Amino acid sequence: KFAEVIVVAPNTQQSAVGHSITVSNPIRVNKNLIDKNFYGYAVEGSPADSVKLAIRNLLKGKKIDLLLSGINHGANTAINIIYSGTVSAATEGTILGIPSIAFSLASFTERDFSVSAKFASVISKMVLKKGLPKGTLLNVNIPAIPAGKIKGVLVTRQGRSYWDDYYDSRIDPNKREYFWLTGKMASLDKSVEFDQKAMEDGYITVTPIQYDLTDYKMLDELKGWNLKL
Repeated sequence: KFAEVIVVAPNTQQSAVGHSITVSNPIRVNKNLIDKNFYGYAVEGSPADSVKLAIRNLLKGKKIDLLLSGINHGANTAINIIYSGTVSAATEGTILGIPSIAFSLASFTERDFSVSAKFASVISKMVLKKGLPKGTLLNVNIPAIPAGKIKGVLVTRQGRSYWDDYYDSRIDPNKREYFWLTGKMASLDKSVEFDQKAMEDGYITVTPIQYDLTDYKMLDELKGWNLKL
């Protein structure tokens, strides 16, 4: 044990909610107890809500050295980073000035988080020691394979692979049509330089990402358009 951990997390499944926040409904919070001991806060809101509420209210006055989001069920690589509530929680932590790391295990069913937890401990200690640049967070993905089969750790770029989705049309008991999102990962990246490919090949991936979405190469060209009303 090297740190005091306080859990502040959504009380329901929040996959693929991205960086949404609650603005039109109340956010309720419940204290969780295990054997009558305080365990953490369950938030009726999104991952980003949980982080904002933790820093602004629930943990106000406490020095927060590090924010960890996850370990998520399911990988968050490539384009899927945009949809990820897990990554968005870490992004919110970064926006609020806290070194932050997002962790995801590449399986929706695997219950053994021991490898993920071990590496989370390793990289957390490193970030506490070295820090992170302002505006940068780390996105970590762990393949769902036995520890002995993991090839190592690679620092990777965000890939271009994406979720090739489609909406399955179905009929409910009231004879009304509804749609269910389904699909599969379309792997476009052929080099372990990219997160999705490296993870598929058996590596733990660590990707430094930022929330600044500005296309700096396009700035000068746009200025040359001489746009006027």
